[in-house]
Amino acid sequence: MKWTKTHIFTMKEAPGDAEIPSHKLMVRGGYIQKLAPGLYTYGNLALRAIRKFEAIIREELDKRGCTEILMPMVHPQALWEETNRWTEMGAGLLKFKNRNDQWFCLGATHEEAVTDYARHDIKSYRDLPRNLYQIQTKYRDEIRPRFGLMRGREFSMKDAYSFDIDQEGALKAYESMYQAYQAIFDRLGLQYRIVQADAGNIGGSQTHEFQLLADAGEDALLVSDGSDFAANIEVCPAIDPAPHVSSEAEKPVEEFATPGQKTIANLAKFTGVGERDLVKTLFFSTNEGQDPKNKDLKAIAVLLRGSDELNPVKLKNVLGMTNPPQMLTDEEVKQVSKAWPGSCGPVGLEIPVYMDNGVQGLKNYIVGANKDGFHLKNVNHGRDFKPAKIADLRMAREGDKDPNGKGFLKAYRGIEVGHVFYLGTKYSQKMNATYLSKDGKAMPIEMGCYGIGVTRTVQATIEQSHDADGIIWPKSIAPYHVHICVLDTNDDKVMGLSNSLEKELESMRLDVLVDDREERPGVKFKDADLLGMPVRVVIGKKGLDQNQVEVVNRKTKEVKKVAPDQVMGAIREVLG
Repeated sequence: MKWTKTHIFTMKEAPGDAEIPSHKLMVRGGYIQKLAPGLYTYGNLALRAIRKFEAIIREELDKRGCTEILMPMVHPQALWEETNRWTEMGAGLLKFKNRNDQWFCLGATHEEAVTDYARHDIKSYRDLPRNLYQIQTKYRDEIRPRFGLMRGREFSMKDAYSFDIDQEGALKAYESMYQAYQAIFDRLGLQYRIVQADAGNIGGSQTHEFQLLADAGEDALLVSDGSDFAANIEVCPAIDPAPHVSSEAEKPVEEFATPGQKTIANLAKFTGVGERDLVKTLFFSTNEGQDPKNKDLKAIAVLLRGSDELNPVKLKNVLGMTNPPQMLTDEEVKQVSKAWPGSCGPVGLEIPVYMDNGVQGLKNYIVGANKDGFHLKNVNHGRDFKPAKIADLRMAREGDKDPNGKGFLKAYRGIEVGHVFYLGTKYSQKMNATYLSKDGKAMPIEMGCYGIGVTRTVQATIEQSHDADGIIWPKSIAPYHVHICVLDTNDDKVMGLSNSLEKELESMRLDVLVDDREERPGVKFKDADLLGMPVRVVIGKKGLDQNQVEVVNRKTKEVKKVAPDQVMGAIREVLG
């Protein structure tokens, strides 16, 4: 393909709202162009990479017996009401009315739609198992879209759904898709980790994330240095490397004045007690799916060591909620504790108190007195208050023990590009998706759900694979394999070699971009580095006069000067 026949326009500088390298490079290279916040037009180069990644996905899924379908992007309210997710999904679900005053939403995910599709056709155990997938546009009304295709509102996703007669079959399907995902991401040739994860509002009892490692990744990962354990920080067990268990005798509770001491840091300085040995009290609402202005407040308190950070996903799971609970406002804290935040504690509360494991070993600790400007010291759980539950509620961190007991945890950043869920009967029971068993009983279908962010993976590839000059595409999804820079477009010998080389490469099913613009060599080289195709071939009159053509490896920047009849060999050497 000749550059002058395409619609490629590069930029020297990225716009101010492009924050991370991959977003900047995609905009500068003309891969994407913003239409509105979170909405992008994909240029031809981006689309070519997307289509190549889709082809890899289809190949790996089709060979494992999956069947491709395509479901609507617009869903009726009634379908989502069957699972209660019309309200549970919150403001991220974009809802609207049609001209007949009927409510619909844009598909943020397709569990309801695919379960409805399957329940109309699957009647007997003979109809199972099945695995259906689609590559479809999704829309989630992100409150603050950012990072280009990483956190956009509209995006392309591959979602697959397995249907089985029992848990054993469902877990076999899960394992098959797990292996398919490994094959898919192995073909990208990038660094990734498979980590334990939280199912979120999709639901399910078993789930893993596929994370591409990148410094700008939104997800925090913890990986063992002594075993194959890896987890998203949202679900990683927090195990102290040296847990503290006090042997002190319990002392009488004393109230003391702490004027102006509203933070753990200030209280630590005021009392001379380290933050690790102080206990903080946080307050949350367990109301879910209701208008906060018209609800009966159902509050809880959570206790943590002062040095620890609450993990909202762990708290959500302990409470059995669909979404992480919301913190109370200062006024609500005053309502349930009789004090403003900073002076609150568990003693005397009339609401459930949940305590982190880290507090369990402490004795005679300091907490708020539920009286403004005062705290209590020598407080002990069991004697002075009774926790409703003691659980792992804190955020794990680097240096914690590996839950497998074989090392310690190291921190990485990652970009979630794939997620596999075992759903069980979460959707089939609610939506009455059943089959007749061999003995004639109606049984709910066991399900699994498997997603890959297609457009997100394409950008994540750039986030992991780039340098100061631009993108470094892996061969598997590079928009073009070879980028020919023609330096003298008016020279018949130069253009003749370029054209013959283009035809020969294309006959070998290699994609070729020929920069035939009337531009200076420096401009062409900078654009070639920016666009990031694996091989650059430079053909110019001066070089040909010396019987030389340059072949440049984009990843290593190694330059080879070869004779024209050796160019094909040099290209194959780079591409492998």
